[in-house]
Amino acid sequence: MTTESSDDIVDRVLSRAAEKTDRARVSVFSSGKAQALDDSSGSDHDRSFDGEQQDLADRISLRRVQGLSTELEDVTEVEYRQVRLENVVLIGVYPKGQVEDGENSMRELAALCETAGAQVLDGVMQMRPMPDPATYLGRGKTQELRDLVAALGADTVVADTELSPSQRRALEDEVKVKVIDRTAVILDIFSQHAKSREGKAQVELAQMQYMLPRLRGWGESMSRQAGGQVGSGGAGMGSRGPGETKIELDRRRINTRMAKLRKQIEAMKPARDTKRANRKRNSIPSVAITGYTNAGKSSLLNRITRAGVLVENALFATLDATVRQAQTEDGRNYTLVDTVGFVRNLPHQLVEAFRSTIEEVADADLIVHVVDASHPDPASQIRTVRDVIGEAEASDIPEQIVFNKCDLIDDNTRLLLRGLEPSAIFASARTGEGIDEVLQVIAERIPTPDVPLNLLVPYERGDVVSSLHAKAVVDSTDYEEGGTRMHVRVKHADLPQFEEFVSA
Repeated sequence: MTTESSDDIVDRVLSRAAEKTDRARVSVFSSGKAQALDDSSGSDHDRSFDGEQQDLADRISLRRVQGLSTELEDVTEVEYRQVRLENVVLIGVYPKGQVEDGENSMRELAALCETAGAQVLDGVMQMRPMPDPATYLGRGKTQELRDLVAALGADTVVADTELSPSQRRALEDEVKVKVIDRTAVILDIFSQHAKSREGKAQVELAQMQYMLPRLRGWGESMSRQAGGQVGSGGAGMGSRGPGETKIELDRRRINTRMAKLRKQIEAMKPARDTKRANRKRNSIPSVAITGYTNAGKSSLLNRITRAGVLVENALFATLDATVRQAQTEDGRNYTLVDTVGFVRNLPHQLVEAFRSTIEEVADADLIVHVVDASHPDPASQIRTVRDVIGEAEASDIPEQIVFNKCDLIDDNTRLLLRGLEPSAIFASARTGEGIDEVLQVIAERIPTPDVPLNLLVPYERGDVVSSLHAKAVVDSTDYEEGGTRMHVRVKHADLPQFEEFVSA
């Protein structure tokens, strides 16, 4: 099949769309970088704020495949995902009046597929009130999809919403290629990017929860049942099994594995709770950086703390929560937590499995909600993230909106965004614009010690002086004959610890 340019694809599909009825709308995605992942990593970006990025180097590095060469010297190096890219066609169903939302969702799905390692050939949308309960698109449109898949040479069809097991089977039987949905793509990305032991366990649990109702048998090879006499068509003696079919056996094994994973994840919870309890006991405020996927949360964390967290222009590059310490200008310590990004139609399996990340948001003193200012529909991203925050019962925690990537927008877009969120901060993790304002707002909105004390601490109690610098705001320090004179502000909860040193 000859390779077409993106302009050729656009012209071809738009001409085809002009001949369709108003019940079908075609949206096209080029075979190159999806619009949702346009390369905006300009050369002016100071990469020193992102650290060495060794994780990114490992992720995109070439991998040698042993045993492929017929030469005396093996010089073959390939990257495993480039050996065989899946060619996919996207499908979506949206009601009339929500075409723009549908196109944005389809572009996001294209970016998800590319992040997972696939090549998007084309995408089609149908306008109808509800998806067809049998085949998702309806019988007629399914036949058109089959012809399109055959013409393009695609080997996978990806639906923009979660398909029921019956819809997936019906589409596969008609289109004759593999059919998956948005949830399966997200789970695949998570399985590629999870690194920590807990993250891998959470992803595996979510995959099995998704897989369990979608197991499919293939004829007699899936059966383990045997019996009867040889003359009656049975296999005879020695072949009578427990009467359990292969698909039943798979279901039982999956349920057993899920129970084991739940126990493992539950066993990891005390360690997380202990770390959070230590931070609370030491009165260290927590700031959670949350937001939509690929909004620039990790870049913002690196700009503030030089944490060296993995930064990649891809969806769900960060899956494991990262905690780093920072300090206000007046010397107060606080923690910054980089969390996993959210996405529209986030599978409920992942919301439940990644409860540990959501717990970090629920226990925060301030939520820094990062929004991609260059996205065509930032309002829907804000709604999606706030819905997940609500599910975590964290809606009452103070929130600060930060419009990141503001170096990519013009003044008119800034006015629109200002109308959307009047108290938002415009920032850019790439150029450093607005970072000082973000730090100032964090310093103003995290809990501040407000009980003034005049203390005289004996010189042999250096531990108390150190504790005051860690927990309190030290306004002044003087050295007298009887000890260290300190004027400080502490929290009410810390008063009993320092009462014995109060001086008139």
